[in-house]
This record gives sequence, C-alpha cells and structure tokens, in this order.
Amino acid sequence: MADKRKRFNAFEDPIDSQTSSQPAGKITPGFTQPKAQNDQPPVERIERLKPSQMMPDRFQPRRLLPSSIRNPFFNGTIDCYQAAERWLTLARQDASYQSVIDRLTAMGGSFEEHGQIKPVTGTWSNVKSRYVFVIETGERRFWAACLQVVLHKSKDEPQIRVEVIQKPTRQRQVLENRHAEQPSAVSQACEVASLILAELNMTPDPNQNDEFDYFRQARLQRMPVGLWDKIMPVMQLTRPRMVQLLNILQLPTPLLELSDRYRLPERVLREVLYLPADQWERMLRLSIEESLTSDDLAVIKEPDKEKKNAPQPTGRKAHPPVEIAWVGLRRFLSAIQSLDEVTLSQSLDDIADSILTGGKADSALRILEELTTLVKARVKRR
Repeated sequence: MADKRKRFNAFEDPIDSQTSSQPAGKITPGFTQPKAQNDQPPVERIERLKPSQMMPDRFQPRRLLPSSIRNPFFNGTIDCYQAAERWLTLARQDASYQSVIDRLTAMGGSFEEHGQIKPVTGTWSNVKSRYVFVIETGERRFWAACLQVVLHKSKDEPQIRVEVIQKPTRQRQVLENRHAEQPSAVSQACEVASLILAELNMTPDPNQNDEFDYFRQARLQRMPVGLWDKIMPVMQLTRPRMVQLLNILQLPTPLLELSDRYRLPERVLREVLYLPADQWERMLRLSIEESLTSDDLAVIKEPDKEKKNAPQPTGRKAHPPVEIAWVGLRRFLSAIQSLDEVTLSQSLDDIADSILTGGKADSALRILEELTTLVKARVKRR
C-alpha cells in the first residue's frame, strides 16, 4: 500500500530528486531571446522556489499591484510580504482593492485544498544587481502565495512550482492574462501596446519610473506592413478596435490607474476623451461614483437640440448633481415608458412603496409635485 503523506504546504507537490533549484545561467533583462548553445533545442524544467527568490515582470500589461505599492516594491524598498501586507491594508479601506484581494485569496485557498496545479513560468535574470526568477506568466499565483503567508502569519516561505523557460514572450503573457480573467480596458490597451513594441523589438528601460510611458511609445510608432495581422490572432480583436484601445493611453497616468482600478469600459473612456483634457478627471470620477454608461456621458457631454437652443443662464455652469439627476430621470422614463399598462401600474406601485420605505417620502413628493408643475407650464407655452 502506498504511503499516505499529509500536505503541510499548499504549494508543495512531490519533488523529483533530479530537479535542481540553481539558476539556469544569466539571461539579459527585458525578455531577450538568446540562442541555445550549439544550436541545441532549449530545455525547459520544473523547479521550486520561494517567493523571495522571484520577481514579477514590472512591465506586465495587466497591473495587479496597487500604484502606491508598486514603486517601493520594484525599487527594493519593501519585499513581497511587506507589499502583500500593505495591499491587505488598502483593501480594508477601499472596495476596489478588496475585490482583487478576494480573488487572489480564493486562489490561495484552492492551493491549500488541491495544491498548485499550474506552474509559474519565467527565466532567471539580473535585476538591479540581484539574481532573481523573473515571472513571465503566473503573477496571480505568486501574489496568492504571498497573501497566504501574511494572512496565516506563516514563518516559513512556501515553495512555488515554476517552469524555467528560455524564451519568454509578450504573446504568452497576453494569452495567459486573457485566459485567467477578462482584462480591463486599460490592461487591454497595454496588451496591444506591448505586442506592438515586442514586434518592433523595443524592450522597456528597467530604470523607467512610469510603466505607462513604455506602453505609450506604441502610439508613436510607424506600423510595418503585416504587424496588425500578427497581433490580431493573439488579441482576437479587429484593427479598429485595437486602435481605439491604444487611444486610451492618452490619459495621464493617475487617470489610467483610476480607470484600471475601477475597470471602466473602453466606451466610457472613449466618451471622456472626446471632452477637453481639463474635464477628464471630473467625468471619470463622476462615471465611477454614479456608474454612468457611455450613453449617459454622451447625454451630459452633448445636450439635445432643445437644450442647445434654449437661453442659457449667464455666469453659471451646470452642476454635476443636476447632470446626474437628468441622466437618472432619462433612464427612469426610458425604462418605464417601455412597459405595458399592467406592468407599468404594478411597477409604479412598487416604486411608490420603495419611496415610502426610503424614509424621505414627503421630500420626494414635494420635489415631484414641483417638477410636474414646471413641466406642465412649459408644455402649455409650446
């Protein structure tokens, strides 16, 4: 009968005695592709490493680590466990961080139950005078392991199963990202940019402080014939769609980070970009706070003809709450007017109950009555 072994470490699987954890030889940073010695085919092998021996690719198109933690982590001021601890603190203060943490901790929990099924891939490289395993794919698994250590207050580091490969590529990163989770619009823009730059053999400068500046270079390049055809099978998007995504990178870095964190759709970002640059931040925050769609933004951005021709009050701009109220009312009328008489009656009855239980029925009634009076007066003057 086979011996039964209790799994003490969620990240440990049976270890092959022939597996070595020594570096496979230095490889130039930036995911270059050296030729194998004597033209022999590259040998890929499985190793087991501690998270402290590993480093995510800073220019990975999908950003996981929050902006406020990225610089101290990648500069070596804090290690991966301190970064995970700060991340958990941020998550307790902001729901947008918490949703990412929840997904990563759920992944870590599945490791405890089933073990690590899929290895992290990457290559050994010299990063800031430190020889580390640079992650090509599997950054989510890396952070899931780090978060588990912090949450469980473990004293021992886990052993993560990694696959050492000779030729990491941006294409593999993008395919892994899209398989694991649908990227945000900002992440997709960075994916398109990274594929273009990889095809043009433009590698990132490791001393670059703003990663988005690297991706922005793609918008300035002259595209060789056939380049889009190489990228389309990876992205599964048309050329016009990828151009629309690249245009997102016009936003300044703080707004790209904000849009990525709240996963704003590309259509919303496109509407925002139609506006003057000094309005971008206000409209992005308005979109986040009020869950506005691109249609809502179009209504706010371009008033209807009647509003354009109406006399405008001098010395006063439309206040955001007014814009929000009008968008909400348009939504309400559009939804309610599409119902048949029976459904409409029942829906209005339910809405009345909701207003009453909301605790501000008297105020709502007064506002609705005043609005009704004002609308009736304008209808009579037509």
